[in-house]
Amino acid sequence: MKTNAAPRMTAALANLEFRALWLAEVQSLIGDQLTIVALAILVYDRTGSALLSAVVYSLTFLPALAGGLGLSQLADRYPRRTVLVISSLIQAVLIAIMAIPGTPLALLCGLVVLARLANAPGNAAQNALTREVFTDDDLYLKSQDIRGISTNTAMLLGLAGGGLLVSQVGASWALALDAATFLLSAAVVRFSVSRRAAASDGNGSWFGAVKQVFGNRHLRVLVWFSWLVGLAVIPEGLAAPLAAEMGVGKQAVGWLLAADPLGFVIGAFLLSRFVSAEQRRKLLGVLAALPMVALIGFVFKPGLIPALLLLAAAGAAGAYLITVSATFITWVPNELRGGAGGVYRTGLRVAQGIGAGLGGLAADRLGAATSAIALAGMVGLLLAVLVALSWAHINGSSPEPLTS
Repeated sequence: MKTNAAPRMTAALANLEFRALWLAEVQSLIGDQLTIVALAILVYDRTGSALLSAVVYSLTFLPALAGGLGLSQLADRYPRRTVLVISSLIQAVLIAIMAIPGTPLALLCGLVVLARLANAPGNAAQNALTREVFTDDDLYLKSQDIRGISTNTAMLLGLAGGGLLVSQVGASWALALDAATFLLSAAVVRFSVSRRAAASDGNGSWFGAVKQVFGNRHLRVLVWFSWLVGLAVIPEGLAAPLAAEMGVGKQAVGWLLAADPLGFVIGAFLLSRFVSAEQRRKLLGVLAALPMVALIGFVFKPGLIPALLLLAAAGAAGAYLITVSATFITWVPNELRGGAGGVYRTGLRVAQGIGAGLGGLAADRLGAATSAIALAGMVGLLLAVLVALSWAHINGSSPEPLTS
């Protein structure tokens, strides 16, 4: 194992362009968590309807599906710095309008959809630009470790402090703060990241990236690795019934939700600090199976503390996803990275949504959240073994070429 990996993380942060992209991403992500909390509180206060509150919450995710498959192509067709800056400015304007007190609920929903659609090309540009910044593969992987650690930490801080902040300053001011984070992100990127020409000539079809990704066996296996997360996130969707089943207070729901991302942060740090990029790629199959093994532990109906430890362990092993996504972006030609990255992220999001739904259905049918989680672990372990076998067959061989 490498013991000199920590200085490599420092070297990644020493890159001005990456540091700007990283800071822009983190501050926008914290603001987004505030928006999620603020919208949930705002809609429920106005309507008293849990259903409407849940619908508006879902609107913060669903538009990313269409945007990820289509609008992410903009990050290949136009200069990526420009795409990222314009995306941030559009989101700043839309969220600022949402922050106006008394904005009609229908307009609020429309603005949420538009803001999430605007996020898709910016997200694609962010990921593709980060790969362009680093010519060294190992240094690029370290930069992704930093992003994985910081984004999960930012989500924890945003969700944990969001409710408190909204209760203190109100939903409108929280939304205004989120708008300000996008303005700041646009300024940081505009003045700290070099302008690069568009990566492609724009002649490819809008949804051609889907065919490119799934027609390539190397990329296809990496996508399968990412889809396993759909089963690993099932405990998050069952946090409330799980806490009730354990007989613990409602405050434990937050602890159960926080255990996985906290474990992810720890796992990402340990992998980055002690395991080389080459070893991490070799261990992908094993690492992908470990979260499922942890979930199988719920067959013993653990109490709160053992459950938190199991979820944290699953999250720590789940940090393998950083290696998967970094390898995926590295294997995709620069002129296709925006669109292909959108396909990857969209598949990941869909897998998480479907997994959460199936977990709820299983819990309802089995009569216990712990049983549903254990079942997810068993099914996930079987699928992880199959994907690992496919990975063992192709790992070490040169990726098949893609053409734009």
